[in-house]
Amino acid sequence: MSFSTPDPLRTLLLDDIRGAQKMLSGVTRATAMEGSRYLSHLVGSPVHLKCENLQRTGSFKLRGAYVRIAGLSPEQRAAGVVAASAGNHAQGVALASSLLGVRSTVFMPVGAPLPKVAATRDYGADVRLHGQVVDETLAAAQDYADETGAVFIHPFDHPDIVAGQGTLGLEILEQCPEVRTIVVGVGGGGLAAGIAIAVKALRPDVRIIGVQAQNAACYPPSLAAGRPVSVETAQTMADGIKVGRPGDVPFAVISQLLDGLVTVSEDELSSALLLCLERAKMVVEPAGASPVAALLSKPETFEGPVVAVLSGGNVDPLVMQRILRHGMAAAGRYLSLRLRLTDRPGALATLLGALSVVDVNVLDVGHVRTDPRLGLTEAEVELHLETKGPEHCAEVGAVLREAGYTVLP
Repeated sequence: MSFSTPDPLRTLLLDDIRGAQKMLSGVTRATAMEGSRYLSHLVGSPVHLKCENLQRTGSFKLRGAYVRIAGLSPEQRAAGVVAASAGNHAQGVALASSLLGVRSTVFMPVGAPLPKVAATRDYGADVRLHGQVVDETLAAAQDYADETGAVFIHPFDHPDIVAGQGTLGLEILEQCPEVRTIVVGVGGGGLAAGIAIAVKALRPDVRIIGVQAQNAACYPPSLAAGRPVSVETAQTMADGIKVGRPGDVPFAVISQLLDGLVTVSEDELSSALLLCLERAKMVVEPAGASPVAALLSKPETFEGPVVAVLSGGNVDPLVMQRILRHGMAAAGRYLSLRLRLTDRPGALATLLGALSVVDVNVLDVGHVRTDPRLGLTEAEVELHLETKGPEHCAEVGAVLREAGYTVLP
């Protein structure tokens, strides 16, 4: 199965996705569907997690990449393929190319996480680091395609890519035939579009809800305008769905078939990632946890049974460490504060003694005596505390105030 041109008006059909599913037999795995008691209690009906973070290469991207490359002509395969990505698409293209015996070149940003660069190389791609941001990397990949004749493999804006991602929708219906709502993260839109085509063809009653990060939400203005529009994206931990403009192909589908789209904050994303790790025992990247963030944000708005798609699990350990700390702070389990003390022997010990009364765990202490903002007899202390939740944080503040301390802004 292959389409000769990426025509946005080309109609993708259920048969195309079924053909992609046959093509992927023995290549991708049917990932697990796990129930979540915590989220089920929160929503008030069963919630299942579609664990695509356990897919080969750690995300759904292999599905579309393999279908796209498998559909190339012998001449195109001989010319090789090229892609640009900071992570998941890179690994999907690299493995798909290796499985099909096609030479692949993948451009990645200079600052791409080392584990993702190493994994892409291990899957067989010639990795070239270029540019500081993905847009620069993308331009380099397109220049390479023009110079060498290699086929550029777009991460989401091609019918074959959408058809490949749509196989995940077929799996969801097979594994959870009673589903009423599917929640899926949206970047360029390839995954959501593919799922929507497959599911709506078989179960038009099932609602498809997309989720974007508030700092990178290109679909709300595009849907309002009736066409893809570009937006300026801000920094977001959900880099997997940080896209400034919807793809033409997926937008044509999503604008017709998506039942709703919500945005989630950085706090909600980090809280969702923490929940996946603690409650579901799942390592999930922030973009992959976006459907869980939506459920945590407005649980009463989702009709169950619900399937939340955990689209990927490729997260750098150092980034994970920072995100988890952010998530603990958002959940009221990590508290940072600054106070000023009289600089005399025993003052710090007295402060820590006051904190011991409320059973708080002191993670780190910063003690500053030499700062022009401080008086001659003052010292500033910065504390990082592990707490048990918002009520415990409030209790810590009350104890400090009763002891005569003033928390600085």
